[in-house]
Amino acid sequence: MLVSRYLNPIHGYGKNKRLGLLNDFLNSFDESENSPLADFKPAVNTREGRDAYHVDVDLPGVKKENIEVDVDNNILTISGQREVKSEVKEADYYKIESSFGKFQRSFTLPEKVDVENIRAACEDGVLEVVIPKLQIEPKSTKKIEIK
Repeated sequence: MLVSRYLNPIHGYGKNKRLGLLNDFLNSFDESENSPLADFKPAVNTREGRDAYHVDVDLPGVKKENIEVDVDNNILTISGQREVKSEVKEADYYKIESSFGKFQRSFTLPEKVDVENIRAACEDGVLEVVIPKLQIEPKSTKKIEIK
């Protein structure tokens, strides 16, 4: 499921527990917008697969060594810095339209994720964080012999 940046796709679906957990996870993306380190705010796309959640962060021009991904108390934090490139001055003015500086995005993870096996890879300016779901054994019914 792709998540719109401006619309929560499960808003108003009631109190279904599974949707509630997913809703909390998705709402945490909105809360991260007021971060004190908001000089550069990379776009984030999220999706839920069968076995994992995926968080894709657009980080064009950010070197891999300038990115940190941490998990603490079930909060995923992606932070780093996009460095200013040398500017070319023409006449008495120059123009820079790109955003530079520090960034930080934090997201509350659902309860049933495998925090120990989260992995991240950065390729072509996109950081992909894969958050595996815990593999829960289906409950089985045990028959009790009556004596």
